[in-house]
Amino acid sequence: QGQPVETGGGLVQPGGSLRLSCTASGSPLSIYAMTWFRQAPGSQREGIACISPFDGSTHYEASVKGRFTIFRDNANNTVYLQMNNLKPEDTAIYYCARLETCNYYRTASSPFVGGWGQGTQVTVSS
Repeated sequence: QGQPVETGGGLVQPGGSLRLSCTASGSPLSIYAMTWFRQAPGSQREGIACISPFDGSTHYEASVKGRFTIFRDNANNTVYLQMNNLKPEDTAIYYCARLETCNYYRTASSPFVGGWGQGTQVTVSS
């Protein structure tokens, strides 16, 4: 399975929006629990959003719930993270990864398959 490729990051003012994209070669991403992680300077990488392969149910870390939306486009084999009302504390490198299930997305330390991509930098600053 190919490494994920994340795009869409950038510099945005507080309150702004960004949409991140994730794609990868190999098996369709829809068969995995696709998860967005982020790693802020000096912090551990943490899972913040996951979409289940079975029913498309979504799961969010508390600080992003209501502001971020994870969704997928199966036809284009892409998973997105729509981020609204961004805050300075959202500044981080964002990664996507394949997991088996969303049950452990918050604490997963490594992808199920495919490894980590390069990530995409999101900076929220005025």
